[in-house]
Amino acid sequence: MEVCQVPDFLKPGDRLRVVLPSGALRERTSFEQGVEVWRSRGYDIDINFEVERRWGYLAGTDEQRRQQLFEALYDPTCRGILCGRGGWGCARLLEDWHWNWSSPKWLIGFSDITSLLLSLAQQGVSGVHGPLLTTISNEPVWSLQRLFDWVEGRPLPPLKAKGWNQRVARGVLLPINLTVATSLIGTPIQPDFNNAILAIEDVGESPYRIDRMLTQWRLAGLLKQIKGIAIGRFSQCDAPVHIPSFTVMEVLRDRLGDLDIPVVSDLPFGHDGVNAALPMGVMAELDAAQGSLTLLSNPGDAPSIA
Repeated sequence: MEVCQVPDFLKPGDRLRVVLPSGALRERTSFEQGVEVWRSRGYDIDINFEVERRWGYLAGTDEQRRQQLFEALYDPTCRGILCGRGGWGCARLLEDWHWNWSSPKWLIGFSDITSLLLSLAQQGVSGVHGPLLTTISNEPVWSLQRLFDWVEGRPLPPLKAKGWNQRVARGVLLPINLTVATSLIGTPIQPDFNNAILAIEDVGESPYRIDRMLTQWRLAGLLKQIKGIAIGRFSQCDAPVHIPSFTVMEVLRDRLGDLDIPVVSDLPFGHDGVNAALPMGVMAELDAAQGSLTLLSNPGDAPSIA
């Protein structure tokens, strides 16, 4: 995986467009609170579509959702794209998709937005694995500041948690939702995992499903390519009551603990809790001896796109 370039940094007053590339909104309150978070920071937020539009569980037909993304990319006044919520649907947009734009711009989201972030990274452009509009109002002050610091060009402190061994590695950071990324294995959206620090999180998956996904990664030989693994939150991943099971952490230990690479767990990113922003495709160091994940360059030092 090659290092991605960072779009020109944002500043208050910049115009950002909202898209719903995945699931339909289930309620408006958290979405509107998220819009207000960005507006309170001085940004001009454009919502140029019917936010309650739905097609089954999706926020409109594939063509309607593609059009939202297309218009945001081609809008010369738009500096960044804020994803409203996850769910499912981004991968549907990527059939025969081409990233055409007036100028590369920020893309911010996580969960199902993994598909778009990985596809964008293949074009050499860094997005942000970070809070959606429906989740950002729940972030603590330090996490909000981390997100705005990165997109506005200020350095980020390391994240620290629990190291599993004494190993240290450097590589290109790829923050992903495990389920979404697993569904992309064998597709044109699958990234090159050589030289990658993989940062994984998930929600609502039973331990045996996590086992099945990680076993697929092992059988495909992908985990042999990875330099290190940073583990975020695996929320709502408990086994069903009265069914014999490992815990999700036991599964992670079993499937990842023998890889002879640094592993750090319990990092503060993912669903149902603090979701610290992680840039896609930048150089990072994972130090299991210190239990830390550190970006190796300040955003102002990273290559930017004019």
